[in-house]
Amino acid sequence: MVSFDKYKSVHLLSKLSKNPIDLKKALTTSRVKQFKAKNIGFNFLFACERIDENIFNILLDLAKESKALDKIYDMQSGKKINFIENVESENTQILHTATRDFFGDSIGDKKARDKAFLEIEKLKEFLDKKNGFFENIIHIGIGGSILGVRSMYYALKGFSKKKKKVYFISNIDPDDLSRVLEEVDLSKTVVISVSKSGTTLETLTNEIFIREELKKNNLNPKNHIISVTSKNSKMDDKNRYLEVFYIWDYISGRFSSTSMVGGVTISLSLGFDIYFEVLKGANAMDRVAREKNMLNNLPLISALLSIWNRNFLKYQTNIISAYSKALWYLCFLVQQLEMESNGKSIDKKGKKVNFETGSIIWGDIGTDAQHSFFQFLHQGTDIAHIEFIGFLKSQYEKDLKIEETTSQEKLISNLIAQSIALAMGKKSDNLNKKFEGNRPSSILSCDRLTPFSFGALLSYYENKVTFEGFIWNINSFDQEGVQLGKVLSKKMLAFFAKKEKFELGEAFLKEMKD
Repeated sequence: MVSFDKYKSVHLLSKLSKNPIDLKKALTTSRVKQFKAKNIGFNFLFACERIDENIFNILLDLAKESKALDKIYDMQSGKKINFIENVESENTQILHTATRDFFGDSIGDKKARDKAFLEIEKLKEFLDKKNGFFENIIHIGIGGSILGVRSMYYALKGFSKKKKKVYFISNIDPDDLSRVLEEVDLSKTVVISVSKSGTTLETLTNEIFIREELKKNNLNPKNHIISVTSKNSKMDDKNRYLEVFYIWDYISGRFSSTSMVGGVTISLSLGFDIYFEVLKGANAMDRVAREKNMLNNLPLISALLSIWNRNFLKYQTNIISAYSKALWYLCFLVQQLEMESNGKSIDKKGKKVNFETGSIIWGDIGTDAQHSFFQFLHQGTDIAHIEFIGFLKSQYEKDLKIEETTSQEKLISNLIAQSIALAMGKKSDNLNKKFEGNRPSSILSCDRLTPFSFGALLSYYENKVTFEGFIWNINSFDQEGVQLGKVLSKKMLAFFAKKEKFELGEAFLKEMKD
């Protein structure tokens, strides 16, 4: 197991990064054709990255040196990869890919795949019996138990003919839930409560809140609440829930969107067929991630470029800018995927790393973002890397020509123009109107945002983040950094429970001393 900073390719890239190419001189039509990858209907354009052919080939060598493809195969086939040597850590398989490994050649763990398919069959049976009884759906969860399914729902609700209203509750803020409860008729509402452990404070608190409201309305909570949890958890109780669907220890929350965490809510709200198409798309991109011809492996190329920007060009932040309003919540999902997975400071040997890991992820929808933070991107003192996402056709396929072009054509024109403008900049004697250029970006595009393409996009980012972790030789599948604040918050709650009078600062200092 070799440390990232010991790879030969890392030393070569370090030297080359001191003199990266000047995009203002290099960006040509032939370059655009050269730095392009295609697979399963997606085009990945990276001519506006600060690389040349030599750098790109060395990045591919880095993938070979780190055995990134072997590791992705090991993960998908069910080998235990969630561990860190020499320190106490988890020791599990990572098999979120098994929740969609039902199409074409399968390499996944058969037991995990069979368990996932049994839950799908259970879900279909439940939908046949109960789907017509509810008009409103409230999904309760936090972190990985809500970010993926919320992103999926808003991305794809244009495909549903159902007239169901969906609400997402994650925050423990009582005002958030109270606002939703004022809007819904609880007699026509089903609640999906998601917690793998069955002990998540925010989720259980919100669930109890709703249970009390149901009782106040003379409704039996058992007839209105579905549980998505691990087998034998406190929430695995059919005496208290309308139905219980399972997830497993080998599925990390932030990678759980295609499991029942997303399956129940998406199937109830948009339809099972839409959910199943998401699974097909995700599985198709999982197979792309195993592509041995690295020139066709979109998530691997994206991960390598991310590492080039983070470790060698020293860009700390990465912007996700999707030119589709439907993908408004995607950035939050990618933010968790990257920052919770790769925000680590020890490697798989349990040793402190001496290089950067992870990126700060943020962003917003184009063209809205162009009128907010793009000023910073074009002329600010810090350089951020931008990932643009776009579609040639609109989702609803309703559009109008205004001044000879459609709104969708205007949208895509803005995306392309921004990428070129950031790379090329603009000369001017007026320093206020001068643009330095050499601001890198990539473009991921396909024909249209559909359930299949969204599933593929979801898998693309899951696999990209996984490849980064494999190349850095860190463990992307635990999240110890989430735990400390939880432990301290429970101690703080003891003060409130005792109704002790105290100043917040005093309580904080006391707990820190203890």
